[in-house]
Amino acid sequence: MAGIDILASAMTGANAAFLADLYARWVDQPDSVDPSFQELFAALNDDARAVVQNATGASWAPRPRGGFAPEPEAPKADPKKGGKPAAAPAADPAAARQQVLDSIRALMLIRAYRVRGHLEAQLDPLHLTQPKAHPELDPKTYGFTDADLDRPIFIDRVLGKEQATLREIITICRASYCGSIGVEFMHIQDPEQKSWIQQKIEGAPWAQAFDAAGKRKILQQLTEAEGFEAFCARKYVGTKRFGLEGGEVTIPAVQTVIETAADAGVNEIVIGMAHRGRLNTLVNVVKKPFTRVFAEFKGVSANPDDVQGSGDVKYHLGTSTDLEINGRQVHLSLQPNPSHLEVVDPVVVGKVRARQDMAGDTKGRRSVMGILLHGDAAFAGQGVVYETLAMSQLIGYRTGGTVHVVTNNQIGFTTVPAHAYSGLYCTDVAKSVQAPILHVNGDDPEAVVFCARMAAEYRMKFGADIVLDVVCYRRHGHNETDEPAFTQPIMYARIKETKTTRTLYAERLAQSGAVPAADSKSMLEAFNAQLEDAYQAAQTFKPNKADWLEGHWSGLKAAGSSEEEKEDGTAVALDTLREVGAALSRVPEGFNANSKIVRQLEAKKNAIESGEGIDWATGEALAFGSLLVEGHRIRLSGEDVQRGTFSHRHAVLVDQQSQAEYMPLNNIRDGQARMEAFNSLLSEMGVLGFDYGYTLADPNTLTLWEGQFGDFANGAQVVIDQFIASAETKWLRMSGLVMLLPHGYEGQGPEHSSARLERYLQLCAENNMAVCNFTTPANYFHALRRQLKRNYRKPLIVMTPKSLLRHKLAVSSLADFAPGSTFQTVIPEVDAIAAPDQVKRVVICTGKVYYDLLQERRDKKLNEVAIIRLEQMYPFPKNTLARVLGEYKNAEIIWCQEEPENMGAWTFVDRRIEKVLKDLGVKSKRPVYVGREEAASPATGSAKVHQQQQEALVREALGLS
Repeated sequence: MAGIDILASAMTGANAAFLADLYARWVDQPDSVDPSFQELFAALNDDARAVVQNATGASWAPRPRGGFAPEPEAPKADPKKGGKPAAAPAADPAAARQQVLDSIRALMLIRAYRVRGHLEAQLDPLHLTQPKAHPELDPKTYGFTDADLDRPIFIDRVLGKEQATLREIITICRASYCGSIGVEFMHIQDPEQKSWIQQKIEGAPWAQAFDAAGKRKILQQLTEAEGFEAFCARKYVGTKRFGLEGGEVTIPAVQTVIETAADAGVNEIVIGMAHRGRLNTLVNVVKKPFTRVFAEFKGVSANPDDVQGSGDVKYHLGTSTDLEINGRQVHLSLQPNPSHLEVVDPVVVGKVRARQDMAGDTKGRRSVMGILLHGDAAFAGQGVVYETLAMSQLIGYRTGGTVHVVTNNQIGFTTVPAHAYSGLYCTDVAKSVQAPILHVNGDDPEAVVFCARMAAEYRMKFGADIVLDVVCYRRHGHNETDEPAFTQPIMYARIKETKTTRTLYAERLAQSGAVPAADSKSMLEAFNAQLEDAYQAAQTFKPNKADWLEGHWSGLKAAGSSEEEKEDGTAVALDTLREVGAALSRVPEGFNANSKIVRQLEAKKNAIESGEGIDWATGEALAFGSLLVEGHRIRLSGEDVQRGTFSHRHAVLVDQQSQAEYMPLNNIRDGQARMEAFNSLLSEMGVLGFDYGYTLADPNTLTLWEGQFGDFANGAQVVIDQFIASAETKWLRMSGLVMLLPHGYEGQGPEHSSARLERYLQLCAENNMAVCNFTTPANYFHALRRQLKRNYRKPLIVMTPKSLLRHKLAVSSLADFAPGSTFQTVIPEVDAIAAPDQVKRVVICTGKVYYDLLQERRDKKLNEVAIIRLEQMYPFPKNTLARVLGEYKNAEIIWCQEEPENMGAWTFVDRRIEKVLKDLGVKSKRPVYVGREEAASPATGSAKVHQQQQEALVREALGLS
């Protein structure tokens, strides 16, 4: 209170100008005023200008540095008050002092409500806990007494008033911030955003926001939400459906977000959510036919009979549709999602970003929007929520804002909030990106719908995330077979005696006369009749169409269909290769490239011109460039991908004096497609999920995610397991995502050696993805181009090299990229050694160890040992391998790998190679393992021990020990 007292004592008539100048100086340079004034002005930053204006009669003109200078001005006529002058400040010094003191105290109280009002908001529909009175919201804290309640206070149009009694101020503040809605927004730094929210909230406008038609619409939506759950509970007793009972108001909230966004120009909305309430959202929001859902309840597959795949439980499935909303066509899609609740979040925003890019909406990013529905425990507990929020304003990942709707059941399975999160609310993590948070009582549907509309408007205006926290409850257990009273007896005793949200709202509307009770009853009966008709039709329903490959996916082969798989050639004309190569080494005039990079560019130029010695990075760039000139966009993201972890790529050049950026691949020719390379935030799960989502929306852009080191993908394992490896068979969702995972044993320790090749191979089945470990730049080139040259899409997992990036033998000639070349799943022996029937040993390997074996064999002149490279491990190239091995009828077959025996490819290829050998009828019946011994850690941390192990396995594989 020291600052207030000093300010009040200073506010005599003679010192008003002093205060004005003091504030102006504080704005320019905070440290230039007394610390007590610093504290006061900082606390009142948004409102101090109005206080000083009241006290001094001065308006404010902006200074160049952003401060304000006093500018005397006579009181003006107020047209709203019949042209009479607005209230002027008191002339008497004592009265002026009291006015200033009252105004500052009132403004501090108002600001306290803006900051802390949510703590006393009536948010819990179960009334299990009552908000405690917060001292900052007590007027006595600011020196007021009961005698001051009816005294006018000048507040200069704050709260929409020029002056008001203290009682009126408190009434408005409590209605605005302590009713059914509690708002957290004062953590936002942008004054425009804060001002916008204040204008929307103050005065509690939701109380008069809906006419009779609007209220009837909300009741209808609640009727459909509650009616669907009740119908399913009657017809499918004991069946898991993860119903929305207790949180049905989520449905009108989401519908309102969609309608508001559509009215503001959104053409497409992508929705992601966990399983609770998914069936309700599918039928009432995304309009999946009731008949189809009821058929799935009785066991009918979601897919037509001619479409293969495992399918999934109904509360994981998604769908899409086109709806007409207020005269506009809007495409809605609900993404399928496993029980790893929040993992769908980055997938949704990645898909939104892709759709915006495809539409050319790269500035405002308002044409496509994401809606994410969360549970309270998951929003607080799952780290991918923060990773998704953290991407929201980053240049390579922003989407113009996402609307987050939290269906806050106040419990997670059996875990109460005290055990579920450390903060005050489950939504606290959203403050990290300055997102406003609207907490609202789920039993006040009009307040919920008002907030939903406000959330969509905020997103459309500011292009930023916003959170709607609908505080409700879960009427049953975690699923319909669970008994929640085992662990929460008091909560569920209260729920048992609590009327449903629809019942309460219908009673309120009947009492007000907005919707008579008879109309409400008829509304429910009509909806139940509609459901009954759909239920009867479901008895004979069969899906007759798979629509997953329509729209942007038309022309591609359906998953599991009998249509022939086709692949266009991946080779590129020599002229095009040289054109791309010339662009790679070309730097604009006046661009100050780093001298070391200039030497690298010159080396690329020489390699292209000579046609020899093309390294890994150049081979990759040739693949990118050739696709760009063919009209395909490229998106590459991950940690430090522009330069490349190993300083090999340099896709983006940086001017050493101006920091300006230049991308050679975007300057090949006029009319080409564009490449984007984004250094991501230090996230694996979020970014990989985002880029996977991008591929779901755009099958014609080559999308790549690169791990800084291959094993960093460990942090994204859920995305790999639940989406990349299995989404096609579960949900008929294809993806052409490329994962680049640096892999190879160079003595750098356990965390910088293995990309965990074995994990990807373990996930392989049903031709779900390709897993490769290439040894030549040309083969990498063909594999990248192959991603877009097929009539279907599959993920590609690549164990990319580290030391081979600059290895003198790991190079290709230009002819290896040109017409006549192609991708090789197996590379046979390349040296002139003994005739095949004279070869005593064949070593099969993959990746970097090949060059160790090759060098040692050449050094020792071992002409009776052949080395074969398995470039693609899955789909396993049994026919090609059989043709290569068939020549060596008398040889012993060795499998050599760098990884320990329990890791790498050995356990995957062992029986497959054995089957090839058995079918060939050659002397060797099964391969012999050579590599490191079984180990818990991927590699040793000692460079010396590593070298000893490496030399030993190479010598053993070649028969030298």
